[in-house]
Amino acid sequence: MFTGIVTDIGEIVSFTPVAQGQLHRLRIACSYDQATIADGASIASNGVCLTVVASGVAGGKTWYDVDAAAETLALTTAKHWKLGTKLNLERALKIGDELGGHIVAGHVDGIATIIGREDLPDMARFELSTTRELARFIATKGSITLDGVSLTVNTVKDVTFSVLIIPHTLDVTTIGGWKAGSEVNIEVDLMARYAARLTEMTV
Repeated sequence: MFTGIVTDIGEIVSFTPVAQGQLHRLRIACSYDQATIADGASIASNGVCLTVVASGVAGGKTWYDVDAAAETLALTTAKHWKLGTKLNLERALKIGDELGGHIVAGHVDGIATIIGREDLPDMARFELSTTRELARFIATKGSITLDGVSLTVNTVKDVTFSVLIIPHTLDVTTIGGWKAGSEVNIEVDLMARYAARLTEMTV
């Protein structure tokens, strides 16, 4: 489990197709202490929970390897990742960690497309669209995870919604580079999903 609070920005330094292209081995450089990264650990990369299969240090920089399977490549923005792609990173929660965002599973539900960016004094406003299936779980003032970042929904209209991003978040995540036409990973709030399911069962 995660909280949607990004703790580092990683960079893909190696991207190797294996298993006849059905699996990609990614090497991600980061600032984490390599001694704290165990094989089998979960690290969310742009909101996608990936499992560490190896780690090390090269050129004074920590790296770790993960495998992205065919389903991940098909359903998330991982299909667009390449050498040099920057990723929002978050380590899995430990007992006693501060819950600064909201409960995030790291299981991406789909993709949202940025349809507009407005740079305002001290913040930026993004308007996004997604599928009707996912839009029904998005509510004004509710929580949403975009590229692994826990955010509060500002407005909702049909299949579009907006978020306001403060300067700190723009500085410490990849959101500062978002622009119209960009695709981002979306994970809806678990509570919204369960509430919708309970409503369906009582109808």
